Parts: sequence; C-alpha cells; structure tokens
Amino acid sequence: MNSPIIDDLVSRHTCKKYDPTRKVSKANMEIIYEAMRLSASSINSQPWKFIVIESDAAKERMSSTFEHNFQFNQPHVFDSSHMILFAHNPRYTRDHYAEVVDNGIEDKRTKPEDRESAFGGFFFAEMNTDESGDTTTWTKAQTYIALGNTLHTVARLGLDSTPMEGIDIEMVNKEFSKELDGYECHVALAIGYRHPEDDYNAAIPKSRRRFDSVFTIL
Repeated sequence: MNSPIIDDLVSRHTCKKYDPTRKVSKANMEIIYEAMRLSASSINSQPWKFIVIESDAAKERMSSTFEHNFQFNQPHVFDSSHMILFAHNPRYTRDHYAEVVDNGIEDKRTKPEDRESAFGGFFFAEMNTDESGDTTTWTKAQTYIALGNTLHTVARLGLDSTPMEGIDIEMVNKEFSKELDGYECHVALAIGYRHPEDDYNAAIPKSRRRFDSVFTIL
C-alpha cells in the first residue's frame, strides 16, 4: 500500500534506547504540542492536562519516581529529549465543561445567545460520572485518544517515542502534584531520537494481526 500515512505507521515503533546527544527542535515540539491540543475527545470535553518534562531539574524529579518500580524505563528520562505526562481529570464537572463552552463562544463556534443550550452535551459526562463524582473511566479514555494522536504526529515528524504505562503512578502524582493540580497521570510518553546501534526494536520487522482477524466489513 502506497501512502505516507501507512509509511509513518510502519516506521513507528516503541523506542527502547535513545540517543542522549540529540534533542528535538523547539519548532517540532511546538507542532507536537499543537497536535495534542487539537486532539479529539467526547463532547469536546478535553479533560486533560499535559506536563512536559524538559529541563534537567524536571528530569531529576521524574527520575526519582522510578525508585521502587519500572526501573527499565528510567533511562528514558535523561536519554530522550522530552517526556510528557498525560493526565486526566478524575472529577470532571459542569464547571470544567463551561471552559469548553466559553472557548467555543470566543472561537465563534457557538453564538453567545446559545451558551445555555451548549451545555446539552454535558449529559454524556453525567452518564459517565459515578455516585461519588468520579469520572476516571471516561476521562482517562479521552486522554488515550490524545496519546494516539501524539504517537502519529511524532512519527510523521520522523521522531521516535515510547508510550509508558510502566511508571509508578503514586509517586509520579505525588512528585508533580502541584503541576497536576488535581489531575492524575497514568501514562507518560518519551520523545527523542533512537540510538543508532542500541535501539534493538528499530530493526525488528513490524508484526500485527491479519486484516481478516480484526475487521468485519458488512
């Protein structure tokens, strides 16, 4: 199949070893940030917060969260160019959705006089809120949409990445509690350039389930 989209996805792999001497340019990171911001979400809820680990001080803090678990991912903190924490809002409320509605008015997507009716979509958030006000199952799922979009964007730019659920959730959320401000991080993404010799996963052929095993076309 001849398509740049397919080429991106075939070349994309989970990087196992980064080249610490190479850094992603500011211009490319700005493209990645904007692609993340534009990610799709249910009712355009955007129930996420992204914490970018870029400075040496931030990397020291992130590295410290691997003290007890998932040490195999710890080298990515300093070897990769950037690491991003993908956090979700565990208690998404009407007040949070109001920011979305008001942004829609500012962007001229919604007319000011239609503000109240624009809250109709919040019904879907209420459907996914339990009796205690927890929305984690729903908001976390939206965050993974943003993660998938970011993976493709990074591949399109010719960069490498490593999505990581292998992080100590409790320690990450404690260390970055001020920046997260009530949001919770369950997954992180390292971004950079693969090591030319030591990233063994780059040379292994991609393998996926067969088309007829995953598709039913009616």
